[in-house]
Amino acid sequence: QVPLVESGGGLVQAGGSLRLSCTASGRTFNSAVLGWFRQAPGEEREFVAAITYNSGVAEYGESVKGRFIISRDAAKNIVYLQMNTLKPEDSATYLCVADPKRAHTISRTQVSFDYWGQGTEVTVSA
Repeated sequence: QVPLVESGGGLVQAGGSLRLSCTASGRTFNSAVLGWFRQAPGEEREFVAAITYNSGVAEYGESVKGRFIISRDAAKNIVYLQMNTLKPEDSATYLCVADPKRAHTISRTQVSFDYWGQGTEVTVSA
């Protein structure tokens, strides 16, 4: 299994920005989907964004569309989540995920992703 390690979380004021990073080691993801879920206390995990690693096609959850941007640096094996215009409801633990079974089709279901990071916490204050 390849480890996924997130970083970049923290405390930010509403309207501010953060950039999360997910670094994969042990293998590359030339034919995989990489993405982000988030989970707030007492809530179900929610699909945030995903990207096809080789071609860079991205999809977003409705609640973050237009505010978040997912990208990747294939050479460095890093996936980023740029979060702009943050709202208090964006507060959650953000988890990096990988689906090595797919190369150009993005699934939004949790069970499709075989690899999960430990998560990085994002807190947005009013």
